[in-house]
Amino acid sequence: MLTLRETTLDHASERLPLLVVDDPIFEEHRSKGHHPERPERVEAARRAVQSSSARSKVTLPGRDATDEDLARAHARAYVTSIAALDGEVGSLDADTYVCPRSVAAARRAAGGGIALVEALCSGPSQRGVALLRPPGHHATHETGMGFCLFNNVAIAARFAVEKLGLARVAVVDWDVHHGNGTQDIFWNDPRVLYVSLHQHPLYPGTGSVEETGGSDARGYTVNVPLAEGATDEVYDAAFDRIVGPVLDLYAPELILVSAGFDAHARDPLAAMQLTEAAYARMTQTLTRAADATAGGRIALFLEGGYDLSALERSLAASIDVMLGAPVDPALGTPIPAEQSSALDRARREVRRTWGSL
Repeated sequence: MLTLRETTLDHASERLPLLVVDDPIFEEHRSKGHHPERPERVEAARRAVQSSSARSKVTLPGRDATDEDLARAHARAYVTSIAALDGEVGSLDADTYVCPRSVAAARRAAGGGIALVEALCSGPSQRGVALLRPPGHHATHETGMGFCLFNNVAIAARFAVEKLGLARVAVVDWDVHHGNGTQDIFWNDPRVLYVSLHQHPLYPGTGSVEETGGSDARGYTVNVPLAEGATDEVYDAAFDRIVGPVLDLYAPELILVSAGFDAHARDPLAAMQLTEAAYARMTQTLTRAADATAGGRIALFLEGGYDLSALERSLAASIDVMLGAPVDPALGTPIPAEQSSALDRARREVRRTWGSL
């Protein structure tokens, strides 16, 4: 088990504030009936930040994304159509609701992601967490879906390359659902490496190993689809065999994490078996990669996670490790043959672009 609270943190980043994006408006995106994407999720995320080992925290001022900001990732016609829903009650599809404050919350979430990236790139703090609602990784260039209106992490990544001049940004998505929206937005953009680990098959049905990017960015989309029931050991192996090596080769200047916690064993919307220890070890790999090539710059963007206890504990563990806390090593338990074969298929596909891993 993790024993993060008892550990003295000595990483240099722990002496700097943890940058936090949060805003009361995120609670105002609320369905009239029961819905898994509910305001209590951000309350659990706040508890995680408060219970983490961060000695100091700085909450960034609220910032609304402009139409220009949104149009870096979305079609202008789509941005206009969402703006027209401001103050309304309705839905984009069977899963994605809109209430009177949803559009305002979505603009603030997208703007908050931009503010976090800007703060990380202007220094000195190197670590950040964005407690955003509504989430974003299912929102495509043309439309919202899957609880998402605007694609927060994609908007922030595009800001980093187009306004801040970064050449290589990595978006690593460990949400249990494939981030079809992020993949769609960066399909032909080699300035952003998109890596996704997800349960497959599952909503939204995309994310096969053969989906590797368009003609202008072949290989810059890396999908690692995993069968239901995947354990900590399976995700450990995926990071050891694929994610870590690809990041070493890509050498990102900034790492953004689509941090959904719905692959946890307690989550009601999927069938994976992760514990908070898995999230800690994944964060450790990504933080080391950020330290190696990105000046330490890494940020967690809240996506899914619908069991409140699992969300709180997993996010707290991730923040602790991002700030330098050690984690228990992987147990080294052999993974099932079918899971190992799936990882081998994904690695073979990645090798077409990235060579030997």
